[in-house]
Order: sequence, then C-alpha cells, then structure tokens
Amino acid sequence: MKKLGIILSLLIIVAIGSIAFKSIRLGGIMGRIAPVDAAASVSLVSGTDTLKAQLSQGAFTFTNLKQGVYTVWVRANAPYKDTLIENIAVKDSATTDLGEIKLQQ
Repeated sequence: MKKLGIILSLLIIVAIGSIAFKSIRLGGIMGRIAPVDAAASVSLVSGTDTLKAQLSQGAFTFTNLKQGVYTVWVRANAPYKDTLIENIAVKDSATTDLGEIKLQQ
C-alpha cells in the first residue's frame, strides 16, 4: 500500500512537471542582408546578453528566444555602414521576420 502511494505521488509530480515546461514557448528572429557580402556579422542584444548568428548567403536566424524586446546589430564590411535595428518584439512561438535589411554605403 505504501509503495502504491509513492508511485502515484511520483506520477503526479512528473505529470505536473511536464505540463509546466510545455507552457514555455520560444520564438525567433530572422532576416536577410543586402547586398549579400556587405555584412561581417549579425548580433542579437538583450540587456547585457549578446548572441551571434551564422550568415548564409546574407540570411540569418536567431532561435529559442524568450518573449521580449531585442536589438539586432549588423556589423558591416567597408564601405558599408553598421546598422542597428531596435525594439524588435518576439512573441511566444512566433518568428519575427525582419525581411531584407539594406546596408547603406
């Protein structure tokens, strides 16, 4: 009888834990740099945290982001100018598409 109570208690704890973690949904940010060879790197800034994305033919993606407001910093190759895109909202389970980001000379 005591074993049955322990087993049921563990099952309830596991069930509640799995439901709690499913409520956390992560979003993302994606975009494209034009011209393709103009950007040296793309970084995502939130508070004091910074992430870098891989550039593939000018395209970049940041995934597994919590809901919040972010800034994307594009570091450009010469003769192009660095670009800062602020106040990018990320919502639960959604990917924010910045579209094409044209770097200026």
